[in-house]
Amino acid sequence: MRILGVDPGTINMGIGVIDDHEGELTLVHADVLKATRSRSLGERLYELFQELRQSIESWLPEVVAVEEPFVAKNVRSAMAVGQAQAVAMLAASEGGIPVFAYSPRAVKQAVTDYGGSTKEQVQEMVKVLLRSPDLNTKADASDALAVAICHVNAHRVQNLEVLN
Repeated sequence: MRILGVDPGTINMGIGVIDDHEGELTLVHADVLKATRSRSLGERLYELFQELRQSIESWLPEVVAVEEPFVAKNVRSAMAVGQAQAVAMLAASEGGIPVFAYSPRAVKQAVTDYGGSTKEQVQEMVKVLLRSPDLNTKADASDALAVAICHVNAHRVQNLEVLN
């Protein structure tokens, strides 16, 4: 199964593509899609939508996993990230690709076994889980890979529940 993980943002959107073949995770691609900072929110979201569509066409994922926005003190920021999440969902849905959303805590839990992990801890565990010690990605791309890994784990658990 090929999974595209997305770490949504309104200027930088992390994407990470991994393959899961019989429990073996393989890094396929990681990148950060960038929107022009000086443009309006709507224009940036459209720019990211176009780039994400191209990535989907290039990497042909079977599933898209998106991180949900984290709401703390800055509600405005969380709402903008939610709009970027919707852009990712639309791009996937346009291609008929199922979309799954995971909370930041669930992503951290799936990758590091601790829902309160730091970004650095997540980045290090992504390297370990993908057997890529030299992986040098920006935090957004690493977070996107973590979202994809989270989906793999959730999918495995769901399949175990179906078997029982």
